[in-house]
Formats: sequence, C-alpha cells, structure tokens
Amino acid sequence: MESDFIIKETPAKEKGKKRKKVLLFYNPGAGNGMFKANLDRIIERFQAVDQVVIPVRADDNVNIEEFLTEINIEEYSKIIAAGGDGTINVVVNAMMKTGCRLPIAVFPAGTANDYAHYFGIPTTIDGMLDIAVGDHYVAADIGRCNQRYFVNVAAIGSVIDVSQKTDKNMKNALGIMAYYLKGLSELRTLKPVKVKITTDKEELNENIFFMVVLNGNSAGGFRKLGVESSINDGMFDVIIFKETRFAELPMLGLDVLQGRHPENDNVIYFQTSHLKIESDEPISTDVDGELGEPFPLDIEIVPKQLLVNVSAREQMLLSNEEKTEEN
Repeated sequence: MESDFIIKETPAKEKGKKRKKVLLFYNPGAGNGMFKANLDRIIERFQAVDQVVIPVRADDNVNIEEFLTEINIEEYSKIIAAGGDGTINVVVNAMMKTGCRLPIAVFPAGTANDYAHYFGIPTTIDGMLDIAVGDHYVAADIGRCNQRYFVNVAAIGSVIDVSQKTDKNMKNALGIMAYYLKGLSELRTLKPVKVKITTDKEELNENIFFMVVLNGNSAGGFRKLGVESSINDGMFDVIIFKETRFAELPMLGLDVLQGRHPENDNVIYFQTSHLKIESDEPISTDVDGELGEPFPLDIEIVPKQLLVNVSAREQMLLSNEEKTEEN
C-alpha cells in the first residue's frame, strides 16, 4: 500500500549538493515508546522532502552536549527534541553550552508538555511531522537559573516535591491527572518557607508555599497560570503563592484553574527580566519538571535565543503578538 505521507513530486536534488540532515534526539521511554514505534514514519516524511534523519537514542548513556561537539553542525538543518519537557530541557542546555544555534522542533510525549502546548504543537506523530517538515519558526526567549538554562519554568517550594515524588508508572498511566491526585494527597503536609526575592525594582520577604518563574504560560498542566505571559517579550511572569490558610486553598485552586489567581489576595504576580531568590531554609527547586538548582538562585531571561519550529498559523499569530508588544 502506498504511504499517505509520500510527497508525489519531490524536486530533483541539485547535482553535487549534499542532503541536509535532521538530528533527532528521542527519549525511548516517552509516550510509552511512541518514537521508537514511529521512527520509520518519521524518516519517511523527511526523506520525502530531501532530508535525512539521524536518530540518537537520548537515554542515560548518551551525553548530548558531547555528541554535539563531535559532529559537523553545518551539515544539519534542525534538531528535533522528542520527549517530555525534561528531554527538551536537556537538549536545549546542550545546544546553548556548545554554541549550537540550529532551529529546534519539539515532539511532545511527556506528562504535561507545557512547552509544546504554548506553540500549539499537537501530540500526534502526524501533527508533529506536519510542522517539523516545514520551515516556519519563531524566536523564543529562554531562562537561565544559575548555570542552567530552562525553556519553560523554574519553580520553588513545597509543592515541588509532589511532581518529583509522583511515580513514573502512574504518570505514564494517568498523565497530568497523576500530578493532581498526588497534589491532593499532600495538601495538609505543605509547609511555608521564608524567602527573600530581589528584582531590579523591589525586594520582597515572604512566607510562601510555592512560586514559579514562567517563560511560557503553563506549568504542571495548569494552562492558565501565566495569564500575561509571552515567550518572546524579554520578561518572566513571576507568580508567588503566599502562606495560605488551609480553608482558602480550594478557592485558590479554582482561581488558578480559571486564570483568576492574579486577583487573589494570596498571590503576588509581577513581571521581571531578572531576580534573585534567597533562603536560609532547605527548599526544593525544579527546572522544566526536573530536579533544579541549589540556593541561592540567580535567574535571568536570555532574549530570543531559540528558534522554534511552529506551524504557519502559529508563526503568524506569535509574530503579530510580538509586534503588538513592541508598539
């Protein structure tokens, strides 16, 4: 049977011209192994547009940063990061530290897929490929927390333990609901921590349950968290959840789900390009869903460092959004 994905009329390759390569880093366990099962389909789609996919199994035995230093990066047209937000984080850190400035295509197959959601990237292989074989891009900011980069979020506080304690098999089976169920079971054990937060404009001293420094607009599957966030405005959205009476937590949770939390008295919401976070207490940290950096934290925006592969529609929408912000 003839594949639905073969392009019928592929332009003849110029004589002597080398095919461009696409470097695919894939997490073999993400999405219950969906990328391993679909490697042939991925390779077929790119070959149809005269590009060759070089797949690399991104498990614990592969140092992506080292791998990027050993190849001739000029032979490649883009990098694909296939997996969850943690996989994307590892790939982007390797790119930044090696000076690799190739465009990146995101193939989401994690629990929350917050970064891919911002760009409207679908979770089906066909939908991912429709975007990745095209050449539509937007320039995106990234964050730097101490010496580590992040694409979507740096988070601090007691709630961090929830995501880090959630069983991997439970996440694979239930997806984002696993976080919510684990979170409900831990509510009564939350303990506030005292932090000092310094920006270019102010200093805050607060007892907090949790705070996020957002580059995108969602974290942990909460899609309306960064209600004012833009991926290329040169600013973080900082959301601080102050120490709150247990009886007020359900209403706060409802406000977060509906995007009304900036109006809640238990929330501090502001934008900044740089902040420092200090504390005398041991506090859990997280970057893009993975174990984060030790205190103190020095967090800054790195403007428009990443060229992200998107659909033509998203390119137009995000470009118009950027022009509106500039005006």
